[in-house]
Amino acid sequence: MKNSQQIFRFIIIGTLNAFITALVVWLMMDILHFNYIASNVTGYVAALLNNFFWSKFWIFHSGKGNYFQQALLFLLAFICAYGSQFVFLLWMVELLKWNEYISQFIGLFIYGFVNFLMNKKITFRSRQA
Repeated sequence: MKNSQQIFRFIIIGTLNAFITALVVWLMMDILHFNYIASNVTGYVAALLNNFFWSKFWIFHSGKGNYFQQALLFLLAFICAYGSQFVFLLWMVELLKWNEYISQFIGLFIYGFVNFLMNKKITFRSRQA
């Protein structure tokens, strides 16, 4: 599959995941009155579950790969991507004193960049020579 097609599909699913994350963050912060950190963690975990299946079967077409190995590598990619955005989130909110919602939004792009690269190059890389 062409790289541009994978990127396009990743953007579609990434947008869906961003809506899932944003919805969970909004519900938890505004309706349930959780703080921005608990809301952030929960939102990203909800999107993670959705993202794995779309990535495996549609974005990277890796349906025949080892589920367990790919799930572990996907989780590693998630931890790295989430950790990157979380450090930036804390930096933006706590040190720069930026708005929590704007910082959450910017974090989506940091997360997406790291997540795509790791899953393309590691989790779902083509095993063909």
